[in-house]
Amino acid sequence: MIELLAFISYLLTLYIYILIAAAILSWLVAFNVVNPYNQFVRMLSEFLYRITEPVLAPIRALLPNLGGIDISPVIVILIIIFIQSVVIPNIAKLLI
Repeated sequence: MIELLAFISYLLTLYIYILIAAAILSWLVAFNVVNPYNQFVRMLSEFLYRITEPVLAPIRALLPNLGGIDISPVIVILIIIFIQSVVIPNIAKLLI
Protein backbone atom coordinates (compact mmCIF):
# COMPACT_ATOMS: atom_id res chain seq x y z
CA MET A 1 0.00 0.00 0.00
CA ILE A 2 2.94 2.32 0.66
CA GLU A 3 4.06 1.78 -2.93
CA LEU A 4 0.63 2.92 -4.12
CA LEU A 5 0.95 6.12 -2.09
CA ALA A 6 4.43 6.70 -3.55
CA PHE A 7 3.03 6.20 -7.04
CA ILE A 8 0.20 8.67 -6.35
CA SER A 9 2.77 11.18 -5.10
CA TYR A 10 4.77 10.65 -8.29
CA LEU A 11 1.67 11.24 -10.43
CA LEU A 12 0.92 14.43 -8.50
CA THR A 13 4.47 15.65 -9.14
CA LEU A 14 4.03 14.86 -12.82
CA TYR A 15 0.79 16.87 -12.84
CA ILE A 16 2.64 19.84 -11.33
CA TYR A 17 5.05 19.72 -14.27
CA ILE A 18 2.12 19.54 -16.69
CA LEU A 19 0.53 22.59 -15.06
CA ILE A 20 3.79 24.51 -15.36
CA ALA A 21 4.16 23.49 -19.01
CA ALA A 22 0.60 24.62 -19.76
CA ALA A 23 1.20 27.99 -18.10
CA ILE A 24 4.48 28.53 -19.96
CA LEU A 25 2.92 27.56 -23.29
CA SER A 26 0.03 29.96 -22.73
CA TRP A 27 2.53 32.77 -22.03
CA LEU A 28 4.51 31.91 -25.15
CA VAL A 29 1.36 32.01 -27.26
CA ALA A 30 0.15 35.24 -25.62
CA PHE A 31 3.46 37.01 -26.28
CA ASN A 32 3.68 35.68 -29.88
CA VAL A 33 6.86 33.71 -29.22
CA VAL A 34 5.37 30.58 -30.76
CA ASN A 35 2.92 30.38 -33.61
CA PRO A 36 -0.44 28.99 -32.41
CA TYR A 37 -1.21 27.90 -36.00
CA ASN A 38 1.74 25.52 -36.03
CA GLN A 39 0.40 21.96 -35.96
CA PHE A 40 2.72 20.77 -33.17
CA VAL A 41 2.01 23.80 -30.98
CA ARG A 42 -1.72 23.40 -31.56
CA MET A 43 -1.62 19.69 -30.67
CA LEU A 44 0.48 20.31 -27.57
CA SER A 45 -1.76 23.17 -26.49
CA GLU A 46 -4.89 21.08 -26.98
CA PHE A 47 -3.38 18.17 -25.02
CA LEU A 48 -2.35 20.40 -22.11
CA TYR A 49 -5.75 22.11 -22.13
CA ARG A 50 -7.62 18.81 -21.98
CA ILE A 51 -5.42 17.54 -19.15
CA THR A 52 -5.49 20.67 -16.99
CA GLU A 53 -8.87 22.29 -17.63
CA PRO A 54 -11.01 19.80 -15.64
CA VAL A 55 -9.00 20.69 -12.54
CA LEU A 56 -8.53 24.41 -13.20
CA ALA A 57 -12.10 25.29 -14.23
CA PRO A 58 -13.73 24.75 -10.80
CA ILE A 59 -10.98 26.78 -9.13
CA ARG A 60 -11.40 29.60 -11.66
CA ALA A 61 -15.12 29.64 -10.88
CA LEU A 62 -14.38 30.22 -7.18
CA LEU A 63 -11.75 32.93 -7.66
CA PRO A 64 -12.68 36.58 -8.09
CA ASN A 65 -11.82 38.39 -11.31
CA LEU A 66 -8.22 39.57 -11.02
CA GLY A 67 -8.09 41.52 -14.25
CA GLY A 68 -6.70 38.96 -16.63
CA ILE A 69 -4.32 37.29 -14.17
CA ASP A 70 -5.00 33.58 -13.76
CA ILE A 71 -3.69 32.26 -10.46
CA SER A 72 -5.62 28.99 -10.60
CA PRO A 73 -2.50 26.95 -11.54
CA VAL A 74 -0.72 28.34 -8.48
CA ILE A 75 -3.67 27.37 -6.26
CA VAL A 76 -3.73 23.85 -7.72
CA ILE A 77 0.03 23.47 -7.23
CA LEU A 78 -0.30 24.57 -3.60
CA ILE A 79 -3.10 22.05 -3.07
CA ILE A 80 -0.99 19.29 -4.61
CA ILE A 81 1.99 20.20 -2.42
CA PHE A 82 -0.29 20.12 0.63
CA ILE A 83 -1.55 16.66 -0.37
CA GLN A 84 2.00 15.41 -0.90
CA SER A 85 3.43 16.82 2.31
CA VAL A 86 0.53 16.37 4.74
CA VAL A 87 -2.14 13.99 3.51
CA ILE A 88 -0.05 11.21 1.97
CA PRO A 89 2.43 10.95 4.90
CA ASN A 90 -0.46 10.78 7.39
CA ILE A 91 -2.15 8.05 5.39
CA ALA A 92 1.17 6.20 5.29
CA LYS A 93 1.48 6.48 9.09
CA LEU A 94 -1.99 4.99 9.49
CA LEU A 95 -1.05 2.03 7.33
CA ILE A 96 2.15 1.18 9.20
